[in-house]
Amino acid sequence: MFNKILTGLADLHQVFIQEIKNSLTDAGTVLIFVVAVIAYPVLYSFGYINETLKDVPVAVVDLDHSSLSRQYCRMIDATEQLSVNVRTVSLKEAEQLFYAGKVNGVFLIPVNFEKDILGRKQSQVVVYCDASKFFVYKQVLTGGSFATGYFSSGIEYRNLLSSGRMPEQAFEQTNPLQIEVFNLYNPSAGYATFIVPGIMLIVIQQSLMIGIGLLAGRRYERRKKGHFFVNELRNMPVIPTVLGKAFAYGAIYFFTSLFLFGCLYKWLAFPARGSFLSLYFILVPYILTIAFAGLSLAFLFRKRVNSLMFIVFLSPAVFFLSGISWPAQSMPWLIRILAFIFPSTAAIPAFVKLRIIGGGLDSVGHEWSLLLLQMATYFLLACLAVWFDKKKRPVEQAIVE
Repeated sequence: MFNKILTGLADLHQVFIQEIKNSLTDAGTVLIFVVAVIAYPVLYSFGYINETLKDVPVAVVDLDHSSLSRQYCRMIDATEQLSVNVRTVSLKEAEQLFYAGKVNGVFLIPVNFEKDILGRKQSQVVVYCDASKFFVYKQVLTGGSFATGYFSSGIEYRNLLSSGRMPEQAFEQTNPLQIEVFNLYNPSAGYATFIVPGIMLIVIQQSLMIGIGLLAGRRYERRKKGHFFVNELRNMPVIPTVLGKAFAYGAIYFFTSLFLFGCLYKWLAFPARGSFLSLYFILVPYILTIAFAGLSLAFLFRKRVNSLMFIVFLSPAVFFLSGISWPAQSMPWLIRILAFIFPSTAAIPAFVKLRIIGGGLDSVGHEWSLLLLQMATYFLLACLAVWFDKKKRPVEQAIVE
């Protein structure tokens, strides 16, 4: 029994070393395993480096030409969200600017704006914005709401003073409820802080599966030409083969994850309340699960390009099902169940809890259990796939590379 264990460990070690060599001597695999894993998160981070959308250009159509309408226009321009680039006296002119893409919103101040306000009548400001651009639409409405709210409070405050109220009473009546907002775990309320950490995990998953598929396609292509890898000429047992390859991929991604979640994460100043080492409580089973899943699918890829096409085809679904772009709670129950086919579905919320929220290991017990279940399932599937491949392919004598 002890000799069998030692033999199995020796076989595992040989497969591990050979798979490391295969991975690092193939240009396509190095491009995917190292360059792509680093480049994609960096590009995403630079794309979202401004975090929030500010100074959205808008036009103001002032049909009243009064002091209050000009004051309201200045308040719109003073908001963080909006920038009044154009002031026009014609809605037609503003419409042309809007369709030309020079402004993303139009504020129409009606005639008799000041007269109605001074007469204590309600006046109406019309806002036109493009709802097909979700973030722009949100900023235009938010900036408009802030400006209108402050402007209305100022008018009400002045009316109360004119009616004989003391300044303190007028202020309390104008603002009966004060709201203090604290942006927990995302102080800047930025989009990059929200989405990039999850994208890092998805990039790890997709790139690792593509790389495994590239290596499998390379093997099949070389078999047709009579060229084989050294470890394929030996009758390696299934379990050491699967574990050796998975550990090899895990070793490579151990170093790339150090850069992603150590250097890059810190450089971008993302929230980091949890311990860096605690991440590997999730990353180790996550990477191994991906490796087993990739090995279980590897027999499908008879050409190198097949893996790239297949995994890239799945990427939009993986992104959606991860819960980043749309809350998982709002998905149909069947979609939520299918989402757990992908390891990223459990890993992303666990990462958020550990690294961003700063929770302890007990806070990710559910996600960790799901990852272990996925890892065991994909390990069995990987063993079955490798066994089937070995059974189908006889041991042949060929040129060794």
